Amino acid sequence: MKVAPTPKRAVKFFSGEDIPLELHKVRVVQKLNLVPVERRLAAIQEAGFNTFQLGTKDVYLDMLTDSGTNAMSDNQTAAMLQADDAYAGSQSFYRLQSAVEEVFGKKYLLPAHQGRACENILSQTFVKPDSVVPMNYHFTTTLAHIDRNGGKIVEILTDDALQVKSVNPFKGNIDINKLKALIAKHGTAKIPFIRMEASTNLIGGQPFSIANMREVRKIADEHKIMLILDASLIGENAYFVKQREDEFKDSSISVILREMCDLADIVYFSARKVSSSRGGGICTNRKEYFDQMKNLVVLYEGFLTYGGISVREIESMAVGLRETTDENVISQSPSFIEYLVRKLEEYGIPVVTPAGGLGCHVDAMNFLPHVEQKDYPAGALAAAFFIASGARGMERGTVSSVRDANGNDVMADAELLRLAFPRRVFTLSQTQYVADRLNWLYQNRGLIGGIHFVEEPPVLRFFNGRLAANSDWPQKLAAKFRQDFGDSL
Repeated sequence: MKVAPTPKRAVKFFSGEDIPLELHKVRVVQKLNLVPVERRLAAIQEAGFNTFQLGTKDVYLDMLTDSGTNAMSDNQTAAMLQADDAYAGSQSFYRLQSAVEEVFGKKYLLPAHQGRACENILSQTFVKPDSVVPMNYHFTTTLAHIDRNGGKIVEILTDDALQVKSVNPFKGNIDINKLKALIAKHGTAKIPFIRMEASTNLIGGQPFSIANMREVRKIADEHKIMLILDASLIGENAYFVKQREDEFKDSSISVILREMCDLADIVYFSARKVSSSRGGGICTNRKEYFDQMKNLVVLYEGFLTYGGISVREIESMAVGLRETTDENVISQSPSFIEYLVRKLEEYGIPVVTPAGGLGCHVDAMNFLPHVEQKDYPAGALAAAFFIASGARGMERGTVSSVRDANGNDVMADAELLRLAFPRRVFTLSQTQYVADRLNWLYQNRGLIGGIHFVEEPPVLRFFNGRLAANSDWPQKLAAKFRQDFGDSL
């Protein structure tokens, strides 16, 4: 096993304060707007209290997601200039295929325009009516595709995975005893594959350990069940393995990545997350799986050497995948997230711990204990935080859930406000601003009320749904902000 060099980010400050250090310089900038609180109030009302519906002209810090919003490197931008725009047989694709084999260790690659397109292909190929798919936790689009093909998901988490405050370093682990019981109950014929997500998006970007994945692999082998890895946040998972799993403390990120991918039969990913680009892909070393899926790529995505992705993006994907193995690159977001989590804990604000990947997750149920879950506390907190700061976060709670056959909300396991940290996008002062405005909001949390749907799509309602406030609490919150901050934005 290769020994990694000492991370250059491990810099001690003479003051004793633990401050994340950027290991990049800014060469291209984009102007931001910080509009007055009165405009922020009007904007969230116009958006139907759904931060997805906000226009960026009203957004100061866009913390909605890291999908497609990571900063690209100079090398990625330069690589786009060598794109081969052939419809079939593009050399850009072969450069991407080489990067996938180098980083993920998989020979066969099926490109797709993004991660959910990969889920569509995987679900149509392997999920049948009455299929049962065990996983460490679902993602919204994963659930939708499996449901659409007649299957159902079963989350087999460890008992403390949903505890907001925890010292468990791997809350994304699969409970091995529960997995064995599930297989005994349903039989292998009903289980097309086991899915592991690196890292679990909806419960705070929490990672799994390689020791746990090895145990899952052993059970999968015993029962001849495929193991599929969602690698969209695999870089962050690898970083946490290096930080938290003693066996890998001296291993390079590239070694850890390969260890995870070698344990999976199929790896799929969203390049919007994993490589600071756009696009996605499914890769495997099993030609029979490749052959089962390839015709669906042609049907839904495009030809096998572009898969609905522009060749310029394919070039940047190839470079971005290799950059994912650079600890200086991959540590940027987790270190800033950890810094914000630590600051919020100092203020007494309830946040998911330990700090995970993707973003800082604020516990809306404990932030707003007076707002019942049926009134969507995470959605209300996302709207309130935008009014207070101009920063756009994302609801990850019951608004992001579904309704049952009787039309009742399926209450989410957690009500979280996710504040995403795209790689190398935000500065330390912007992060401190977020902490300050959340602190003010927490001191005035009693002003925040609930929200309700006024327009509700039947599928993935959190994208296009529109809501309204249950009272005039948004106006009162804005008035209190103006009273406390005067002419300040």
